[in-house]
Formats: sequence, structure tokens, C-alpha cells
Amino acid sequence: MDKYGQTAEETFAMSNNTGNAQSRRDFLNKAGCFATACSLAGAGVPRVHAAENNTIRLALIGCGARGTGAVANALIVNQGPLQLVAMADVFPGVIEHRLKYLRGSIQASWDRTTTDGLAASIDVPPERRFVGFDAYRQAMDCLGPGDIAILATPPVFRWVHFAYAIQKGLNVFMEKPLTSDGPTSRRMLNQGAESIAKNLKVGVGLMSRHSRPIQELHQRIGDGEIGDIFLLRAYRLIGPLATAFSHRWPGTPSELLWQVQRFHSFIWASGGCFNDFYIHVIDNACWMKDAWPVKAQAIGGRHYRTSPDGRPYVDQNFDTYGVEYTFADGAKLMVDGRCMPGCHNDHSSCAQGTRGAAVISKSGDCGPPSSTYRSHTFDPADLIWRSETAPGERSPYNNEWNDLVDAIRNDKPYNEVKSGVEACVVSNMGRRAAHTGRIVTFDEALQDDQEFAPGADKFTADSPAPVQADADGRYPVPQPGILTQREY
Repeated sequence: MDKYGQTAEETFAMSNNTGNAQSRRDFLNKAGCFATACSLAGAGVPRVHAAENNTIRLALIGCGARGTGAVANALIVNQGPLQLVAMADVFPGVIEHRLKYLRGSIQASWDRTTTDGLAASIDVPPERRFVGFDAYRQAMDCLGPGDIAILATPPVFRWVHFAYAIQKGLNVFMEKPLTSDGPTSRRMLNQGAESIAKNLKVGVGLMSRHSRPIQELHQRIGDGEIGDIFLLRAYRLIGPLATAFSHRWPGTPSELLWQVQRFHSFIWASGGCFNDFYIHVIDNACWMKDAWPVKAQAIGGRHYRTSPDGRPYVDQNFDTYGVEYTFADGAKLMVDGRCMPGCHNDHSSCAQGTRGAAVISKSGDCGPPSSTYRSHTFDPADLIWRSETAPGERSPYNNEWNDLVDAIRNDKPYNEVKSGVEACVVSNMGRRAAHTGRIVTFDEALQDDQEFAPGADKFTADSPAPVQADADGRYPVPQPGILTQREY
């Protein structure tokens, strides 16, 4: 475990993990192992047939804490039986370790705690554990129409894996963020339209939209309870976490694989800490407005570039971000982000309207209770409404799976790709505004031609990394006002 409390799996597994204190990742205690990456060639495995013909089969692509957390949420849905039948990752030691830990964690906390029930829900023998950059194909080949592919790798691969899922006719649950640049955003919007045309159900891990308190708040705001929103504020002021700060590449595994392991450190792999950490509060704030901002101006900076032991950090992130988003009607969304130890922490979001104010998330990405007030001081004496949540719907992570599976089983329209991509475009334009020192519009962020990792669908373990270190082991960083047309 490193100085920030990261386990090896958070550092090395091909999966996202923001470390949010109220996230599904805490459902599974963080564990994992580091291993040299390798590819495993093999013929496609035929679709698995479960004993019950109404069982929905799952394949997990990206087996770190976020991916296995999604599986844990999926397997306790109340919409009929689901079964995990295949797993894929680029690191060979991750699958076995997380599979073992997943079994133990679900056995300890699952409502249906019988050994037989657990065995029926997780059936991933060695021949259905696939390793390598092409492993996603082999895992999805184990499924058939109506089944679900869980896409939980770093975001750079999201469009690659989604394309194959659409080709196979699979429903999808994909983690956020989905894109970090214009070309992949446009690509995924087209893929989303294609998935709708095929009647595929697709969930996106922006779980605030499945928080029952925030859903009720959205309805109340829509009904005019606080008037017209003119200001939204969102904060994620916490210490360093996950893989956002990185030291020099140690020489193994390959530089590409190491960057995949440290994906929060690299804009090409994840959009950096801005996209991965701030998108939730950005998304829930914009949802309250029922609109996306049309432009952004921002500031940001790099301050703590050396760890306490004197080693320099070589990643591409800023330590602080401050973004002013503007909506078409002139309303503002102010977003403050900070990854520094020892500072005041604030992880929340709120809205202010012409008739009052609202707390969207009290603590965390979507932490209850949500509430509304007659004034802008958030004085308890001015409280209008404070959310209460039924015990069975307290977890938005479970809710999003119940909602997805309900749509699959009852053939309801359900596709979150467009809103998920547009939330990423908003994140991209805020990050880009900070990194270039320019005002960036929504349309500019969407139509920009810079693709950070072209050819990601052709990566192998021996491919060169999309960004290369200089002689001191440092990677190119944004230079606002100097580099104004590109982020680095």
C-alpha cells in the first residue's frame, strides 16, 4: 500500500477507482495484486447456457475495484437472476484475485447468503478468464443477445469495447467517464444512436441520476419549488487519491501498460483527474438545470510536484481547478476542484434559484439528504423539504442496476449514452479551458479534432505509449497561455 493508502490493485488494475468515501468501491475492500502483463491467445468461447432460461449473463471487462463493485451491485438486484460468466483484463493476476475477493465479499453481505445461491451467481472457470488487449472480445463471445457486458476499463477503451458489444447485440453497463476528447465523443454519440436503433439497453455509471433523493429534488425544482436557477456550485476539495499523482516510470511493465495502470495520471487514458473525479458533481448540477453549459472559462495550477520523499511527480494533472460554466440563459455553474493534503475538504453540490436554494449532494458525489430552502442561507429555519429514502433504495449504485435490469426484462426504453457523453463533453471543455487559458464552448469541445489516443482499438502490450517521457522521466503538461490550441 502506498503513501495515499492505495492498494496495488488501485495502482495497477485496468479499471477506474476514484476512492470516493461513499462509493461502491467501499463495498469491496480494496485489494489486488501486481503482475507483469501478458496476452493470452485463444479461440472464442461459446456462449454459456445457464440452468434457468431467464438468467441474464454478465461479462466483466476490466476487473479492478470499480468493475468488481459493479458486479457486486448487479448480483443483488431484485429483478430476477443474473450470473457472472466471464472476466477480462490486461493484467493476468488481477482476475483470479478479484474473483476470489468478489466471492468472499458477496457471501458476507448478500441478502441471499446461501452457498448454492452464490455458486449459481458466479461461474467463471479458468477457461472463461481472458487476458490481453483483445480479451474483451473473448469475454463478450461468452454472451448472447439480452445479456450484459460491463465495461469498466480506463475510459480510452470505452468506444472500442462498446462497438463490439453493439456488434454482438449485447446490453451494456459502462462506467464513467466515457470520453476525453472530441473525436471519441462524436464516435460514442453515433454508437449510442446505433444501440438505440438495435433496442439495446445501456446504463452509464453516473449514479446521481439514480439517487432517489436527487430524483425527487429534480422533480421539485422542475415544479418551481426554488424558482429559476441562476447559480449552481459544485465542490470536490479533497486530498490526493487513486492514481492521479505518479512518479517516474520504473521501467516495467511496458510504458504503455504502466500508463494504463496509472490512468488517472494521463489525459489520454482518462481525461485526468478532472474528468474522473469532478464529473459526478458537474453532472448532478447540470441535471438540476436540465441544460448543459454553452461555454467555460477556468483557472488551474500545479503546486505540489514533489512527494515528501523528494521524488518528483511526472503526471499531467493540475492540483487545483476552478471553472465558471455559463448556460445559455446566463446562469452559472461554479466548479472548484483540489487534490491537496491538509486542506479544508468540501465534497458537495447545491443550487440557488429566484425563490430559494437547494442542497443537491450534502456530502460526496450524491450523498443524502437533499433539501430545499426558502432562503439562500440554507438556514434550518427556512427548510421546505428534506429527503428521506426507503431502506431498499438507499444505494444509487444498486438502483442503477435495478433500473437497467428492469428495462431489459420488461423491454422499456433505456439508454443513457447521450447524456453520459454530453456530461463528458462538459467536463472536457472545463478541463480544456483550464489547460489552455482560453474560453472553450461546448460545440468547440465536441467538434475538436485532437484525439489523444488514436488507434486505441489496435493496442497491444508492445505498442508505444501515446505520450512519451522526457530525459527526466516527466510527461508533457498543459501550459495555459503558451499552448492554447492543444492541451499538451
